[in-house]
Amino acid sequence: MIIADYHVHSDFSSDSKAPMEQMIEQAIRLGLKKLCFTDHMDIDYPQVNDHNFIFDVDVYGKKLLELKEHYHKQIELLMGIELGLQPHLTTQLSSLVNQYPFDFIIGSSHVVDHVDPYYPQYWENRTKKEGIQLYFESIIENCKSFQGFHIYGHLDYIIRYVPGQSETKATYSYSDYAELLDEVLKTIISYGKGIEINTAGYKYGLGFAHPKPEVISRYKELGGELITIGSDAHKPEHLAYDFNLVPELLKGLGFRYYATFVQGKPIYEKL
Repeated sequence: MIIADYHVHSDFSSDSKAPMEQMIEQAIRLGLKKLCFTDHMDIDYPQVNDHNFIFDVDVYGKKLLELKEHYHKQIELLMGIELGLQPHLTTQLSSLVNQYPFDFIIGSSHVVDHVDPYYPQYWENRTKKEGIQLYFESIIENCKSFQGFHIYGHLDYIIRYVPGQSETKATYSYSDYAELLDEVLKTIISYGKGIEINTAGYKYGLGFAHPKPEVISRYKELGGELITIGSDAHKPEHLAYDFNLVPELLKGLGFRYYATFVQGKPIYEKL
């Protein structure tokens, strides 16, 4: 059994309405031993709706501390954050992570070329392959600009939003972007970072967790060992989503452990 969910959002993220208490109570019901909140901090997110993905970290930290004390006999709560990476944010992000005692930091690509691939305008005047390629290129650029994170989140996040979703499963494969994806994975490994198994891919009906198994397999072949597991839940009912599928997946690819983080240090948990 996977004992920890390390990609969880609450109403500190502007795309979630779930109070932390609801997420914690659900985690306890599910038998989780650790829960790491990783609310969104996307500085300079394009203003296309009411979501600004900015929150007060002081208030966040205080709230988590209170809840840690309240629930300490039932579950271990960790303070994380999901940083939306963009190269021009390096100074701001460095200041942020040095100011607060985060247990765990996810680095993610949400904005590419000033727009989130979630929105149709990202795909205007781009083929599917061009859009996906640009996204993977952004990961390399982000890693080279900023290394203040532990795990790169949902490496193929963009696949959720490619126009013609039914075609996505047939057209996206490791071989389509092998050289580029190898560079992505080698770059992540070279900086001592890891990747996550993000089970929201199952929730979105993709038929796989992020990233696809062939990408995870290649990560292992290239020497990658550091893996965390997260549901990317924004609602209690999505917490630990399809975690039962993960141990067999990872064992089949040669992994024997996944990681949790406390005070920025990995702890290896047996699958």
